[in-house]
Amino acid sequence: MGWALLVVGLLMAVYTLLRYGLRSAPRPRARPDLRGRTAIVTGGSSGIGAAAALELARCGARVILATRSARRGEAAASRIRRETGNNQVQFMHLDLASLRSVRAFASTFLRQEPQLHLLINNAGVSAGGTTEDGFSLPFQVNHLGHFLLTQLLLERLRSCAPSRVVIVASSAHCAGRLRLESLGRPPSGLFSTFQDYCDSKLANVLHARELATREQGTQVTCYAVHPGFVNTSLFRHAPLWLKPLLVPLAWLLFLDASEGAQVVLDCATQDDLEPLSGRYFTDCGPRLPWPAGRDDRLARALWEGSERLVGLGAAGGHQEGHREGHRGSPAVPTAQ
Repeated sequence: MGWALLVVGLLMAVYTLLRYGLRSAPRPRARPDLRGRTAIVTGGSSGIGAAAALELARCGARVILATRSARRGEAAASRIRRETGNNQVQFMHLDLASLRSVRAFASTFLRQEPQLHLLINNAGVSAGGTTEDGFSLPFQVNHLGHFLLTQLLLERLRSCAPSRVVIVASSAHCAGRLRLESLGRPPSGLFSTFQDYCDSKLANVLHARELATREQGTQVTCYAVHPGFVNTSLFRHAPLWLKPLLVPLAWLLFLDASEGAQVVLDCATQDDLEPLSGRYFTDCGPRLPWPAGRDDRLARALWEGSERLVGLGAAGGHQEGHREGHRGSPAVPTAQ
């Protein structure tokens, strides 16, 4: 028994040395007083979103946790209220895999909440699949749903300016390849799910870039963020053959959610970032994204394509996705 305890103790010591010795300690951040300001955090019930929401609540903000699961959302809101003493933390249902849900959330929020100063587009998935609107799951949840949400809330952000939009992207945008002629369709190939995720992260970077361009002069600013390699539930969708390698690496080397949230909070709260609107940020500050993430023509084309897919703009009317045009066939999105 004594030997067993000794072995367990040694393993825990090795684990601690590896986990905290291989990563530098995060630098402390001072945050401003956010009383009187309202924030939405998508995916705010766990991971980076929950950590960001907790810190915003500590600073006094009114925080809306926009999540799919009512059970997890209500539990997270209750925990944050208890830990911070801030009773202005609420759950509202939002399923980004449903454009109908996005519209319902925006309608409810605009009816109930008079102010919006901060929109953190954080929720994301890496799993493959197709949504009820006929789009690839990662592309809709990570980009299209957030694109529609941002557009529906943009007038409120303008009326409450100065306001900010923070889009959680990833360095995985380096492998993104947007195919405008088949935007929203899952790519083909052996690693199609991974490619789909990378494409959605490139779309995040380009969304921030084009939104900043279009909102010049409105005091609505936008930032794309790579939070670092963070050990979150995003990895639950990793292939089974990869998990034995990925899970130990994640525990040893990846950041925890509160560490990953720091750069998100920096872009949400730091003073004097307005001249850097549209830029891509890491923990080290603004950085150049990969070349595709700096392509203004691609950013504009993505914006216009996204408007059509979600049913915004002159060409799109108010149809959601392509369901209305394909009642007799499977809901497969096509570029118009």
